[in-house]
Amino acid sequence: MTGFDLRALLAERGGERYELHARHLNHQLPRMLHTLGFDRVYERAEGAYFWDADGQEYLDMLAGFGVMGLGRHHPVVRQALHDVLDASLADLTRFDCQPLPGLLAEKLLSHAPHLDRVFFGNSGTEAVETALKFARYATGRPRVLYCTHAFHGLTTGALSVNGEDGFRDGFAPLLPDTAVEMGDLAALERELKRGDVAGFVIEPIQGKGVHPTPPGFLRAAQELLHRHKALLIADEVQTGLGRTGDFFAYQHEDGVEPDLVCVAKALSGGYVPVGATLGKDWIFKKVYSSMDRVLVHSASFGSNAQAMAAGLAVLTVMEDEQLVAHARHLGDLLRSRLAALIGDYELLHDVRGRGLMIGIEFGRPKSLGLRGRWTMLQAARKGLFAQMVVVPLLQRHHILTQVSGDHLEVIKLIPPLVITERDVDRFVEAFTAVMDDAHNGGGLMWDFGRTLVKQSLQTGRG
Repeated sequence: MTGFDLRALLAERGGERYELHARHLNHQLPRMLHTLGFDRVYERAEGAYFWDADGQEYLDMLAGFGVMGLGRHHPVVRQALHDVLDASLADLTRFDCQPLPGLLAEKLLSHAPHLDRVFFGNSGTEAVETALKFARYATGRPRVLYCTHAFHGLTTGALSVNGEDGFRDGFAPLLPDTAVEMGDLAALERELKRGDVAGFVIEPIQGKGVHPTPPGFLRAAQELLHRHKALLIADEVQTGLGRTGDFFAYQHEDGVEPDLVCVAKALSGGYVPVGATLGKDWIFKKVYSSMDRVLVHSASFGSNAQAMAAGLAVLTVMEDEQLVAHARHLGDLLRSRLAALIGDYELLHDVRGRGLMIGIEFGRPKSLGLRGRWTMLQAARKGLFAQMVVVPLLQRHHILTQVSGDHLEVIKLIPPLVITERDVDRFVEAFTAVMDDAHNGGGLMWDFGRTLVKQSLQTGRG
């Protein structure tokens, strides 16, 4: 018998979590968490809630950056993983065909009937890498277009179609790809006329800033791409699986049928990393054109039984609990209630999104006193006001949220799809209280803002 005891290990050394991370992992993460007062010790989680060491409950409006679509520890997914482990399957022999990958592919493709085949990897960035490789090989062309401000992952290929310099800086040379403004059909056509474009990869709703594609843009882009024999690649890593009130976000626009679709995050059930690239039959048959090419693209842990079981359980729960419709209803409710506050708060400029993917944008106020404070923050670093809102939401109201990107005055809400109307009430009440404090001409928020300014200036000098 092994002497390993997980419970005993966590009991003995769990209190060292921040010190261990600072010493052995990304040392800037604990530093950032300490600065913001986010260095909580969460002990337990279920559904859309965490509990800390003192038993305090927190509402999760972040869902692990969208991974926890079903919330944490859904009993159906837990049971599926217990079952697959107890089955002692002959998994990953590499030289057989297990049933679970085929069953999960069949279930995924039922939601995208114009697509035919699936490649399973282990993450969203790997799903994007697969799509880039397949598009290049299938078309025989080297270049992929993407949108400014896009985020498609951080491995080298996916980084090449990342629209933010902050992520790209220092990692050149990257692949030969070109950015166009989302919605700019003329720019897209100019690039396509060069004849070397394999495809165009796009998030139907950009995660950075929460910007939906303009009405009609995806369909028009698809027509242009196909006219120039290039492919439309939909990155649904965050927007897919019900997040936006349809199973896939591209389905909000009639007539859009991407050639390749990337999914991940929520498909995992929050347990086992999994990514999937869905595509048309002819693309897969070009890539895997002979038995000699049977392993030309593969993943060591792709299609493993635990990930496949989790994915099957997730899709079953989504159907049984009607979570796509639920996300649409709760998202409409939350977005409308937040939008109704715009006239009450001059710092609140816009509320946008679809389903349970919502962006709350702040902007320059009109009144003199608030404008002075706003200008102070903007001079130090754009995005500090949004961070000022996120911090009291956690510290005072025990709600976890996130800013929507560096240097953006936008908060992104991507809660688990299982949140309730009571959770919507709780968030709106807390957000209203934070806005009241921000507009009262003083208070703890602006004191914290001065701390952020000081920290930002010190970081800039360092």
